[in-house]
Amino acid sequence: MAGFDTIIGQEQIKDHLAGAIASGHVGHAYLINGERFSGKEYIANLFAKALQCTGEGEKPCGCCQSCIQAAAGNQPDIIHVTHEKPMNVSVDEVREQIVSDMSVRPYASKWKIYICNEAEKMNASAQNALLKTLEEPPEYGIIILLTTSMEAMLATIQSRCVTLNMKPVRDTRMRAYLTDELGIETKKADLCIAFARGNVGKARLLALSEEFDNIRHDALSLLRNIHDMDIAEASAAIKRISEYKLEITDYLDIIAVWYRDVLMFKATKDGDSLIFHDEIQYIRDVAGRSTYEGIETIIEAIDTAGRRLRANVSFDLTMELLMLTIRENS
Repeated sequence: MAGFDTIIGQEQIKDHLAGAIASGHVGHAYLINGERFSGKEYIANLFAKALQCTGEGEKPCGCCQSCIQAAAGNQPDIIHVTHEKPMNVSVDEVREQIVSDMSVRPYASKWKIYICNEAEKMNASAQNALLKTLEEPPEYGIIILLTTSMEAMLATIQSRCVTLNMKPVRDTRMRAYLTDELGIETKKADLCIAFARGNVGKARLLALSEEFDNIRHDALSLLRNIHDMDIAEASAAIKRISEYKLEITDYLDIIAVWYRDVLMFKATKDGDSLIFHDEIQYIRDVAGRSTYEGIETIIEAIDTAGRRLRANVSFDLTMELLMLTIRENS
């Protein structure tokens, strides 16, 4: 199986792209919007591979020379735009890798396709440099922009692209993928699905990560002992998470899911519906001594901490405020 059936969920996007290939009505510019790990790059690469496929029947066939080259990452007419600075795609990089390069006809294919990941990192000058190319592309040129933030893309860019928005994948579909295709045991799969919130790529990343269980253990240990630790000790425990390859927001997600379990148990007294089944003793204790308002305050504080960290607010200050909120409300 090499075609669009390999995409988990995203039925509208699959139908649109497959329909464009079948009808021959392919756009010259696409903007795929979705959070990190949601599968944007996989879809863009599959679409490019299908467009360049020279095999018979369903595309991509996976067997023709173009498909083999694309799978190896060396199809000469599928270009991945790169950038040197991690937080910025410069105007020079856009001009050199897309605008100027597109004036050269395809090497061996019908199309010349440019895939630009992290397009939200293009500054205004870089985006403006693309406008004329988007307005008057050569008949063989296709640009696929991948972004995590539509707000970062200029309205003039958006208006010239076919916009495809990634949607959350249903839990049942993700569970089938994790358990049947990846062989993840159901309990761990459900845990990863709870954290991923519809993002199948993130669920896969967590399920296959050897460090995820370590982060989970550290987070739950902190929650069990937070009232016996001072703020400095709690902050230091969280800071050790930076030693892992996963992001600090994954750690915060674990804490958030744990407190959602507390809220659920307080409301229903049903331990079977909890994500953290094995934490029932601690969850029952916290639910018994906390108010609904206190638990909701903690969950809101965790979301706030995540936003602050993404905005580069001081890690130490953010974590101290969060630990204080948790101690005061649980």
